[in-house]
Amino acid sequence: MCKKLIYLVSFVLVLVAFPLVTHAQVENLALNPSFEEDEVILDDSDWEMWCTWNPEDVTGSNVTIVNTEFVDGARSLRVEPIGAENWHFVVANISFPLKLGTDFTATFWAKAEEPRPFGAQFKAADNSVSWGYADFELTTEWAEYTFTSQAQSDEGKLEFFCAGVEVPHWLDFVYVYEGEYVAGIEPGASPREKATAPEPADGALHPDTWVNLSWKPGVNAVSHDVYLGDNFDAVNEGAEGTFIGNQSATFIVAGFPGFPYPDGLVPGTTYYWRIDEVNDADPNSPWKGDVWSFSIPPKTAYFPNPADGAESVNPNVELSWTPGFGAKLHTFYFGDNFDDVNNATGGLPQGVTTYTPPSTLKLAQTYYWRVDEFDIIETHKGDVWSFTTEGAVGSPEPPNGAVDVKRTQIISWSPSVFAASHQVYFGTDKDTVKNADTGSPEYKGTRDLGAQSYDPGILELGVTYYWRIDEVNNTNPDSPWTGILWSFTTANFLIVDDFESYNDIDPPDPGSNRIFEAWLDGYGIPTNGALVGNDLPPYAEQNIVHSGNQSMPYFYDNSVGYSEATLTLTYPRDWTENGVTTLTIWFRGDSANAAETLYVALNGSAPNAEQIDEWTQWNIDLQAFADQGVNLANVNTISLGLGNKSNPLAGGSGVVYFDDIRLYPPPPEPAP
Repeated sequence: MCKKLIYLVSFVLVLVAFPLVTHAQVENLALNPSFEEDEVILDDSDWEMWCTWNPEDVTGSNVTIVNTEFVDGARSLRVEPIGAENWHFVVANISFPLKLGTDFTATFWAKAEEPRPFGAQFKAADNSVSWGYADFELTTEWAEYTFTSQAQSDEGKLEFFCAGVEVPHWLDFVYVYEGEYVAGIEPGASPREKATAPEPADGALHPDTWVNLSWKPGVNAVSHDVYLGDNFDAVNEGAEGTFIGNQSATFIVAGFPGFPYPDGLVPGTTYYWRIDEVNDADPNSPWKGDVWSFSIPPKTAYFPNPADGAESVNPNVELSWTPGFGAKLHTFYFGDNFDDVNNATGGLPQGVTTYTPPSTLKLAQTYYWRVDEFDIIETHKGDVWSFTTEGAVGSPEPPNGAVDVKRTQIISWSPSVFAASHQVYFGTDKDTVKNADTGSPEYKGTRDLGAQSYDPGILELGVTYYWRIDEVNNTNPDSPWTGILWSFTTANFLIVDDFESYNDIDPPDPGSNRIFEAWLDGYGIPTNGALVGNDLPPYAEQNIVHSGNQSMPYFYDNSVGYSEATLTLTYPRDWTENGVTTLTIWFRGDSANAAETLYVALNGSAPNAEQIDEWTQWNIDLQAFADQGVNLANVNTISLGLGNKSNPLAGGSGVVYFDDIRLYPPPPEPAP
């Protein structure tokens, strides 16, 4: 990649370093290695994660994820094989990337009801070649088994040969990694003390006004405290009225006379429930459970297709919806004016839940529709939904409904097929922006075709803004076309860099904004070992991110003394604005990184966390910079470095990822 030289900084402030975290850890390529995720394994037609195979003439084998035996997590796989040959029943982990010609190691933990032989091997994902077959002898105690072999394919799977002897056995903590066997990768059994496996599943839509709630008990539970209500906080806190009682059974009925909610559950309501596991003989009891939820469908129509607010809809669309609870007939209203559709009455009921407009719809047009549901007793008026056909203004930036938007956001959009220009409407009141015209204060002027953007200036913190783009073409009698009402909400913090704006466009294109041309690193500087960005597009990291879609990959090589990358600020430069007091940086290192001190510098400033392999929030009191003479009202640059710039010493190398550099004001005082 093409780099420019960085400039010198003049002021260095070293802050207290974080403690290092070191541990033996290698990347596990096996999927669902300890069977903690629920999945279909026996005869899995999708062939994902774990699956099984057996000849058509040898049937009857079974596998079950169980919580009665385990060495890692709280579950393992019980295998009950049938077949005279060991290959008559194969359990496989499929598939994972390999490097042709490189050694890979597989380890697994296993035990059997009685001693028995067992086999394992690698195989190419396309079944073209197998390698590394090894025989083992399982015992009645959990033990680790391992083999290493050179990969003969770039993508593989791990196969276990479970038959030959029809003795049930268990598998757990399966590990596949590059290289020779590494000692010290130990399982960590943690008994499942909380209730799990809620039924209905957490977040489910339950199609009835009564329910049978059930769960799997914690391993130490003797009885269960049951909480149920229609308010999350009340159930979470065990507020009065939510405690149903203590019971030994692992199910409870609600919505019938003689049970909780005797008059039935209410359509359109979300219910929350919690199970605390109780064992009076255990000092750790009770074990507070997670709060789960389920919802009863509303009596109004829901799940519109196309979705409410959908864009670029085919003009020959067929509309459909899910009927409201108990609905027998549906009355449909449709038009291109919100008020007309919202106020419409007298429509003809129909029995089907679809509607096809009688003719092809106009391009670049917003349409509104409503479905009223009749359940034999009464009619339930539906919400007004909308969609916009192909050819309209679209691709709003920031996306509609976006949150944590920066204060300097420039809004933009893609033009419609008919527009010669666009009228911009912008403000903080939803209805006012929606109904504004060119005589309203919310009207911000016209943008010619080719200039699809508007700069609203510095926005307020934590405010929701609404905007609308109308298409104009004076040669078309249908002009202007009223645009969709979009919105976004600004962050309640100042954004120094969220790394979302960087792209892979090369100069001299005016749209080029490559990450390493904003964060100037050590490229071309013999004493600075920092390199920002990937060698090839995408230059910003798009997989390992804290939030949004991108983070900054930062490669350091302190064999030259130190590493540092610097961003010149345009906004915010006044770090006293809005009373901000804390600089926050999210970072993530890798356990394989060399240990170096991580620091931050302002106008030229500094902790130690590059080995922490999960996203970590680093909070720095801005007063620490001010105490060393930094003018917080005029911060020109921010630098991120590893090592000691004032006393460079040869060190190691690695990679750190940075994301969401922010400035926060103090939290609000609690209400009296």
